[in-house]
Amino acid sequence: MFEVYTDGASSGSPGWAGGGVFIKNGSHVDRYSFPFGIKDTHEAEFLAVIKALELLKEREAATVSLRSDSQTVVQAIEKEYVHKEVYKPLLKEILTLSKEFPLFFVKWIPSKENRADSLAREGVRQNKGMKKR
Repeated sequence: MFEVYTDGASSGSPGWAGGGVFIKNGSHVDRYSFPFGIKDTHEAEFLAVIKALELLKEREAATVSLRSDSQTVVQAIEKEYVHKEVYKPLLKEILTLSKEFPLFFVKWIPSKENRADSLAREGVRQNKGMKKR
């Protein structure tokens, strides 16, 4: 089973954004940080989940337990619906990717338990040198 933590962060709303992904499979752990450019925090949260699912697809994962401290993202995945138009294509991509895993679970966790938190903040810092659009 792949235990996956995702987090998104933004230095404003919108502002420089980044995402973090922490993947644990048995005793093996991988950590990733991604710069996302100018996004709001919720966009960064959705994008972090997409990055995680893409990484898991490459690993041919079968059982995935995804954990996020974003109630917006977790509820959107569970209900397969999000109200704001800007997030709809991101949710659609998540739902498409998640169906590729025979067993896929999503769970909300408190921020203090999110192992991807510092990775998301590193993703924000990785935007340094990029130009705002």
